[in-house]
Amino acid sequence: MMQLREQIMKIVFLLSACSSILSVVLICLFLFANGIPTIFNIGIDDFLFGVNWKPLNDLFGILPMIIGSIYVTAGAIIIGVPIGIVTAIYLVFFCSARTSRMLKPVVDLLAGIPSIVYGFFGLVVIVPILQQMFGGSGKGVLTASILLGIMILPTIIGISEAALRAVPASYYEGALALGASHERSVFFVVLPAAKSGVLAAIVLGVGRAIGETMAVIMVAGNQAVIPDSFMSGVRTMTANIVLEMGYASGMHREALIATSVVLFVFILLINLTFSVIKGKKKL
Repeated sequence: MMQLREQIMKIVFLLSACSSILSVVLICLFLFANGIPTIFNIGIDDFLFGVNWKPLNDLFGILPMIIGSIYVTAGAIIIGVPIGIVTAIYLVFFCSARTSRMLKPVVDLLAGIPSIVYGFFGLVVIVPILQQMFGGSGKGVLTASILLGIMILPTIIGISEAALRAVPASYYEGALALGASHERSVFFVVLPAAKSGVLAAIVLGVGRAIGETMAVIMVAGNQAVIPDSFMSGVRTMTANIVLEMGYASGMHREALIATSVVLFVFILLINLTFSVIKGKKKL
């Protein structure tokens, strides 16, 4: 009876894994089958390196959206990753049990807030502050970066905290026994030992940042031009797809699907880059 249950569970787990793989394969087939021909029809140079996005004039250059996505994602990483990792370290090694019980639900609550609520918060709080500080509309690269940096915090904090707690206590105790201080033991022994989990947290955070749409639409300015400063309006690839897919048709619609192909490849390259970095660190 026990062996039968084990066999059934193996089949269930195998089917679950296969369904996940099949979903990814089907998504890839749909995107590439519809997007790649469009990229060649428009022209690789005109599509990827064109600076004009004017569908009514048959101009489909997405370079401003690519650069906008890079700027906003990089800004979110600069803001969110250090704060998230340091917060995770504080929760594991420096705060009291009572403080941890108070902060942990707050972090979990951040993960459950809808994107539209984050966008509304950015619109009524962050935008006016930056408008007073720097002038202009207050909507741009910096505003979107700050908002996305806040949005990726729960992912980075949660996974980094789990990775830090998974490090054997003997690492920390051994460092103390060798004369290292508490802070040095944490930052130079435990944190490097948890680097795989921390890198996974960063990868998921980057994926959340680059794939976010609704909140970015509300605070980024949505200008399909290459930004010339951190306060310039910007449009990301995801925002471009959402804003125009509802009424697009013909080549315009195909160009938006091709944009999603570029976005998919972009995320894939980020994951591969982190995998290579992770592999080199192991060596």
